[in-house]
Amino acid sequence: MAIDTQAVPAPGAPTRDRTAWWRDAVIYQVYLRSFADANGDGVGDLAGVRSGLPYLASLGVDALWFNPWYASPMADAGYDVADYRSIDPVFGTLAEAEALIDEAHALGLRIIVDVVPNHCSDQHSWFRAALDAGPGSPERELFWFRPGRGAHGELPPNDWKSEFGGPAWTRVTEPDGMPGQWYLHLFAAEQPDLNWNNPRVRAEHEDILRFWFDRGADGVRIDSATMPAKDPLLPDFDRAEPSGPHPFVDRDEVHEIYRAWRAVAESYPEPRALIGEVWLADAERFAAYLRPDEMHAAFNFDYLNCPWDAPRLRAVIDATLEAHAPVDAPATWVLSNHDVTRHVTRYGREDSAMGRSPWQHGAPTDLELGTRRARAALLLNLALPGSCYLYQGEELGLWEVSAIPDEQRQDPFFHRSGGADVGRDGCRVPLPWSDTAPPFGFSPQSATVQPWLPQPAEWAAHTVEALTGVPDSMLEFYRTALRLRREETALHGGSLSWHSGPDGEVLDFRRGTLRCVVNLSKQRVRLPEYASVILASVPLPQRTDTLPADAAVWLRTR
Repeated sequence: MAIDTQAVPAPGAPTRDRTAWWRDAVIYQVYLRSFADANGDGVGDLAGVRSGLPYLASLGVDALWFNPWYASPMADAGYDVADYRSIDPVFGTLAEAEALIDEAHALGLRIIVDVVPNHCSDQHSWFRAALDAGPGSPERELFWFRPGRGAHGELPPNDWKSEFGGPAWTRVTEPDGMPGQWYLHLFAAEQPDLNWNNPRVRAEHEDILRFWFDRGADGVRIDSATMPAKDPLLPDFDRAEPSGPHPFVDRDEVHEIYRAWRAVAESYPEPRALIGEVWLADAERFAAYLRPDEMHAAFNFDYLNCPWDAPRLRAVIDATLEAHAPVDAPATWVLSNHDVTRHVTRYGREDSAMGRSPWQHGAPTDLELGTRRARAALLLNLALPGSCYLYQGEELGLWEVSAIPDEQRQDPFFHRSGGADVGRDGCRVPLPWSDTAPPFGFSPQSATVQPWLPQPAEWAAHTVEALTGVPDSMLEFYRTALRLRREETALHGGSLSWHSGPDGEVLDFRRGTLRCVVNLSKQRVRLPEYASVILASVPLPQRTDTLPADAAVWLRTR
């Protein structure tokens, strides 16, 4: 794909306070290694994204969020960062990243980069120095090195478990060749946890923020945002019957980190945005991260987790807006990302809740039903107050790919579970751009290697090329919905008022003169009188009095 320097942003953006763009933006997640491969090595790269910027601008999104593009051994798809100030060679160069940011800005697209404060790579210069320096050294104080338990230190320092399975501790061989201390890694062994009690760790990450903000990044997405602070005593922890504060999740001390980061973000003429990955069940604890001196927004995982069920969706929407109101923070609405089953797939299952483990691998799936519901869900998402996140490929109607041979799976979840958990590879398969067979334009025709994950042949009908210009295709539906959202001033600010009750099978609410009706029942439902159709998820006449099952509509009302 060649770069189109003549492309322009999608028209119709209303005038509003651009310094608070994150409050109602539509943000598109770019999973870099699966977006577009320009050099033919089977892995997506910065050059591929640069060639795709006009496509993203024409789609009508406001910003792009990039998963980590930094130098990394790729033990966890780049979330094991070895150097924040350089780009991994598989993706390109720092100069290319700077050019991408400038080109995106020229097209009206903002850029959000990922930061991973909880841990780094075991190949990071700090960790290599800590291994060389030995016990008791300042270098080891940057991490959580501790002696083991047992007569000879042969047991881990405590009973904490890794998020990827197995113990959260690995024993090192000391410079003298003897077994020595253990280090903490709440994720993979290649991802040692940083010690945020150390001032050097705090100063380094604030400098990393400035490094990318100075290069034009408009915000950062904060990975595993609840986990950097640890109980310094490192006590055992019973997950089944916890008592007292959690030793490494949502500790009060973590808020000091984000207050300092907010000060960095606010030091720029146009403040940068801090967006957190905050997995918490407690709404009040969740909202604490969104106080005016901390993050600007956080992902809404309760909504992502929710099944296709009207009362439960209504409850989540109400609870979300209620939790955000006291801190005057925007809600966020998201259905898919690089860590969960694509929603076309899960909406086509009897159990449509997100549920990551064991991913309902092999569960019967009605993709036609899932696609129908996904179209309706888009209109719901875009009509709700706040910002909306899209995951690359959902605009093409892509589904979760389950038929990946074991030898090609790369997710640590799969390998550390011995294959019991198939992991996240199925939602990370490279995008189809053109042609009728893999690699579907993801790699150039001259490429001699296959994409890093296999694409299903059925995606031939879901390429950008195949869907462009086709009335009612998923891609054109997304483009129309995003354009109309930009044009509808009622969808930028303000609240919603419900017309439906909390226990019915229909979601019906108003934003100004726009009314959104989503039918989650199994039969047609009546629509309000004297209303004209703005956009529907299924073909409808301009004036109609009913809405089919698993469908949504935007109406203009008096």
